[in-house]
Order: sequence, then structure tokens, then C-alpha cells
Amino acid sequence: MRAPAIRTTSIHDWSASALQAAKDRQRVAVVLPALNEERTIGTIVNAIREDLATGVGPLVDDIVVVDNNSTDLTAEVATAAGARVIQCGDIFPDLPFRRGKGEAMWRGVAATDADLVVFVDADLESFDSQFVVALLGPLLTDPAISFVKAGYARPPLDPLQPSVGGGRVTELMARPLINAFWPELADILQPLAGEYAARRSLLRRLPFRAGYGVDIGLLIDAYRTVGSDGLAQVDLRRRWHRHSDLAPLGRMAAEVLQTALDRLKSEGRIPADLHVENVLAQPDYTADPVRVVAHDIDTVERPPLDDVHGIDQPNRQPATK
Repeated sequence: MRAPAIRTTSIHDWSASALQAAKDRQRVAVVLPALNEERTIGTIVNAIREDLATGVGPLVDDIVVVDNNSTDLTAEVATAAGARVIQCGDIFPDLPFRRGKGEAMWRGVAATDADLVVFVDADLESFDSQFVVALLGPLLTDPAISFVKAGYARPPLDPLQPSVGGGRVTELMARPLINAFWPELADILQPLAGEYAARRSLLRRLPFRAGYGVDIGLLIDAYRTVGSDGLAQVDLRRRWHRHSDLAPLGRMAAEVLQTALDRLKSEGRIPADLHVENVLAQPDYTADPVRVVAHDIDTVERPPLDDVHGIDQPNRQPATK
């Protein structure tokens, strides 16, 4: 059996106390892109603040919630729990606002000067602050590592059913694409995981897909920039988050496909002028009679922050609590 190409460790291999010494003067920010997550955001922020951001020599210096124009109490709940909440449109205020997970992440990186950035999805159930510790472990102990991806099993909603593995979009779209075109990344357990950590210096060099293509886009671009030796992953064992219906998952899969095709174009592996439709037609089975609805696929991509010129820089906050 061949050895994994990507360095892999376990959540149990890392402790906050050991990493505090390795951290030295580096600053750490946890960025949570959030849209209507009032039910879960407070628990996540509170756990990070209490376990990792208080006391002498905290491991986390900044907890940033980028609110993507929520219509519920996400911002209020996150603020009460101790996060620094920023409205997505207030970062680069002269840049037209758009919704999208990747958009919030890109602006979140711009809003902190931390050396290391940890991304955490805001809809996690049963969140464990050890997730953050484990993701930071490879970055704080090995200067050659620049990008760390989370791996995990996703337990089913029905406890009597087997694990759903990497999720439907991962197993049916992302994993086949990666194995076909980037086999060096085939060992990545969760290519679409929303939990990962990276050096901010690397993140500023990478483009961010505005929508759900951001996760696979950053993974491929990080690999192309620092190579497999610069990547690592941490097995978080199990992780719960809200499950989606098939129709929105289909639209997510289309964004993943579009992002991969754009990477193949930029690598010269398919013609740069190859036309690919960015509209997905899906049946609406709830209608009577059944009808087909066309959905625009988000293909907007934000440039590397190091290349951003001509728009006002955000009022970046130092990564201190």
C-alpha cells in the first residue's frame, strides 16, 4: 500500500498548550463566513473564545465573523458571543456587494492582519474548538506547510445508517474530478471541507471563487503554488453540519465543475476559448405541472488580494483580542 502523498495527522496529535509555545509571535485569526446562522454561530464563537482566545498567551487572537447580509440575528448573536462582526459590504465598501461564501472569505482575509487564518463554517453542529487547534498544528510546527485541509466522516442524520462519507457533492463531483485531473490530490479526504487553515501570505496570492467553488479552487491553487509538500490535512474524525436537499446540491456541484474547468483552462489542458454554459436547468417537481427552471451558476472570481489596486483598502483590524 502506497504512503499518502499528503501529510496526514489526527485531531488527537495536537494540543493547545503545546502549540502556544510554537506559536511564538505569530498571530492567528479564525474567520467564519456566515449567512443566517443564528442557531449555531453563537455556540461556535463562544467555544473558540473561551477555549482558545482568553488567558495568558491565547492561541487565537482574532475571531472574525463576516456576515453576508443575513436577515436573521446572526450578527447580534455572534457579537454577544465575543466575535468581531463585520458586514461583508463594509470590507472594500466601494466594491459592489455580492452574496457568496467565497466572497465573505476573501473579504475576511482582507479584514485581518493575522499571520495564520483558520476558516470555520458557521453551520457546524457539535462544534469542538479542538478543530481549530488541529488545523493550526501543522502550520505552527512545520514552516514548510502553508495550507491545511480538514478531513472527517460525516455521520448521517439517521444514526442507524452508515456514514455518508465526504458528502454527496464531494463523492459524486469533486472526488472524480480530482482523481481524473489532479491525482496528486487524491489522498485529500475532504476536498470541499469548509474547515481549513493557511498562511495569510499564501491566501493573499490566490484568487477566491465568490460562491461554493471556493473550496476546490483554493485547494487546487494552493497545490499549484506550494506543491504537495506544502499541503497537509488533519483527520477531525467526525463533524456534523446541516444537510441540504438535492436541488441546491446540484447547483453547488455545477459551481465545483465550473471552477475545475477554469483551472484546467488556465493550465492549458483544455482550450482557453472552450465555451461552457453557466446556466443549470433543473426540474421543479413541486410545480404542477412539473417545469424546468434555469439557474445561473456563480462563476465570479475575486483576484488575489496582493493584486488588488484601485479600490479602497478595508479598515483592517490587528489580530488582537
